[in-house]
Amino acid sequence: MSRFSNLEFSGQSESRSHPQATVKDEAFYLAEAKAAYEHGDFEPGLRAFARVLEYNPRNTAAWAGQVRMLIELGEFKEAKVWADKALEQFANDPELLAAKAVALARMGDLKAALAFSDAAIEERGDTPYVWLARGDVLLAREEKRAAFCFEKALAKEPQSWFWQWLAARIHYYYRQFARALKLAQQALNLDPSQVVVWLQLGLCQRALGLVGHAEGSFAQARELDPACREAATALVELANAGLWSRLRGWWCQTFRT
Repeated sequence: MSRFSNLEFSGQSESRSHPQATVKDEAFYLAEAKAAYEHGDFEPGLRAFARVLEYNPRNTAAWAGQVRMLIELGEFKEAKVWADKALEQFANDPELLAAKAVALARMGDLKAALAFSDAAIEERGDTPYVWLARGDVLLAREEKRAAFCFEKALAKEPQSWFWQWLAARIHYYYRQFARALKLAQQALNLDPSQVVVWLQLGLCQRALGLVGHAEGSFAQARELDPACREAATALVELANAGLWSRLRGWWCQTFRT
């Protein structure tokens, strides 16, 4: 069963036999969704946004949030389907238009992606996400003016580590590792306690061949959150890669002699 089907019926699978003291309403699940997003927990974020819509089907932030979670999970076609479903009701919502633009860009439909990004801007979409999404589309199109869009997005909330981190993730997706590294470092300068930023920094460092630095970043992420599976996995992968390199070197040296 697809995630799309799960979103339609997500509330039916939860047990209601154990009442909680906390009131679980629209505001509760919206806060849960946003927290999951900030922790890089995109699957739980997807489910939480779905629960928001059970309480309020007209919450456009939750509709857009689901599209963004699907994009982060690499489910671009499904993200487009969900965006289309939302835009049937909220045709002029700039963040929905922007999210659909990103989904289209990552699917390779660059002309349509730019059209939807243009529409988001025309609808007075002057939020950090709308400009990050435009930068995403322009990176897909390999246009130099993408840099202006990222600058504009980050200038909206210059003290927010979150937007710096998202910008780093976008650049990393497009294999612009040096720029992604710089953005991750800027995010850490704003808040060095964020595990997801240390993870992103480590990924960038590993991609650039900075193995020692990457190991330190992943170790820091694990120190902040000992249960972080991504950090543990990355450290094991680095250790295995180092062992393989040493074995290969020994093998080559043996056969030369």
